[in-house]
Amino acid sequence: MTTAINGRHIPDRLTSPAARALKSWEGLLLVVAVAIFILNALASPYFLDPWNLSDASFNFTEKAMIAFAMAMLIVAGEIDLSVGAIIALVSTVMGLAMTLGTPTPVLVLLGLGTGLLCGAFNGLLVAGFGLPSIVVTIGTMSLFRGISYIVLGDGAFTGYPESFAWFGQGYVFWVITVELVIFALAALVFGVLLHRTSLGRMVYAIGNNATAARFSGIRVERVRFILFLLTGLMSGIAAICLTSRLGSTRPSIAAGFELEVVTIVVLGGVSILGGSGSVLGVVLAALVMGLVTFGLGLLNVPGIVMSIVTGALLIAVIAIPRLWAMARRR
Repeated sequence: MTTAINGRHIPDRLTSPAARALKSWEGLLLVVAVAIFILNALASPYFLDPWNLSDASFNFTEKAMIAFAMAMLIVAGEIDLSVGAIIALVSTVMGLAMTLGTPTPVLVLLGLGTGLLCGAFNGLLVAGFGLPSIVVTIGTMSLFRGISYIVLGDGAFTGYPESFAWFGQGYVFWVITVELVIFALAALVFGVLLHRTSLGRMVYAIGNNATAARFSGIRVERVRFILFLLTGLMSGIAAICLTSRLGSTRPSIAAGFELEVVTIVVLGGVSILGGSGSVLGVVLAALVMGLVTFGLGLLNVPGIVMSIVTGALLIAVIAIPRLWAMARRR
C-alpha cells in the first residue's frame, strides 16, 4: 500500500502512525462508533444518562466475551455455531443444581465446568476425529439445546440466590458493571494470547496454511482443541452472567447468540476464511453493535428489525471487501 503526497507515492511505513491507524479497519470502526454515539445522543434525550449508558453495556458484553474466543477460532480457520446452545445447557445445569440448594461458588464452578466439557466435546470431534467444525457444531447446537428442552420443557428454573445475582446485576463502582469489568479483562487476556504469545502465532499460521503449519512442527490438532476449550469456557462465563442478569433459566435462553457473535467477529475485521484479524477490532465491533441495538431500543424499534440489521451487517462486512477487491481489479 502507498500514500500519495504532492503527486508522489510513498510507502505506508513512511507515513505517520496516526495516518496508518485511520486507514485501518479498526480506525474505520472507531469512526463509525463515534458517529453512532453522536447520532444516538441527538435522537434520544435519554441516551447520555450515565445509567442508561451503563445498561447499554448489557447489549454486547456477554456476546463479546464469547466473540474473543470465537475470533481466535475463526482466525485458525474453524467456527463454533453451538455457543448459544452451550449457554442454554450451562444455565440448565446450574438451574438443576440451584434447586438442590447448591451455594453460589459451586454454581459458578459447575457453569465453568459444563462450558469446558461442551468445548472439549466439540474439540474432540473436530481435532480428534477430523470432522468439519461447521457440521459438528451445527449438530451439537441441536444436541445441547435439545437436552435443555428435555429437562425443562416449557418450564423454567427461578429463585437463584441473591449472591448469584451479583455477576449479572452487580456494580463494581458507580455505573461500572461487573459484566463490563469481565469484558475488559477478557479483552486484555485474549489480546495478549492472540498478539503476544506463541499460541497466537500458531493460530495465525494454522489459519493461513494448516498443512504448512503442520510441517513446520506445530501441533495443529492440539491448538484446535485448545481453541474449542476456550470457546466453551467463555460460553460458560457468558452463561453465568446472562443467567444471573435474567434471574431465571429457560431452554430458549441465548437463542440467536451464534449469529450475533459471528457478526461481531467478522465486523471486527476477522477474515471468515481465517488467517487474519485482531482483538481490538472485535472490541470496537462489539461497541458498534451495542450502540446500534441500544439506540434502536431507545427509539422503540421492534426486535425483529434489530435482527434484520444484524443479518444485514453480517452480509455487508463479508461482501463489501470482496466487491471492493473486484472493483479495484477492474
